[in-house]
Amino acid sequence: MAAKQKNGSGMISTGIAAQNRKGRFNYTILETLEAGLVLKGPEVKSLRMGRATITEAYAAERDGELWLFNSYIPEYQGGVLSRFEPRAPRKLLLHGKQIDRLLGESARNGVTLVPLDIHFNSRGLAKLTLGIGEGRKKADKRHAIAERDWQRDKARLMRNKGRED
Repeated sequence: MAAKQKNGSGMISTGIAAQNRKGRFNYTILETLEAGLVLKGPEVKSLRMGRATITEAYAAERDGELWLFNSYIPEYQGGVLSRFEPRAPRKLLLHGKQIDRLLGESARNGVTLVPLDIHFNSRGLAKLTLGIGEGRKKADKRHAIAERDWQRDKARLMRNKGRED
């Protein structure tokens, strides 16, 4: 993933603006895809400041289109007069075939559309990484924690072994 790069005004020009770390823990992500976001100017400026959160956000269908619900983008405080609702639903931009496939999979297979991160691509456009995931059970979460701890311990052992030689 791209690192945060700040331009002269302290804003993020490319990289991750908001991340849902719990998304990969609570769900087994089967597939990811990138969707565009319909945003207003002050929302983009606020995203570039890196103050948004999507930990409680979810993607769902409304009127045959995909929308991002419950994402929080705070108001930009840079002297802009236009106000917007911080938790307003935001439309996701996908091709019609992609929307049909995602809605069909969620209806048939019971998968969930999990927002994983909001980032800016190389052209400076805000994009949402959307994961198609299945919910994990408590035992699966414990297994993931044990696996993560083992990987950390293994890396520590290998690092210490290299110092002894």
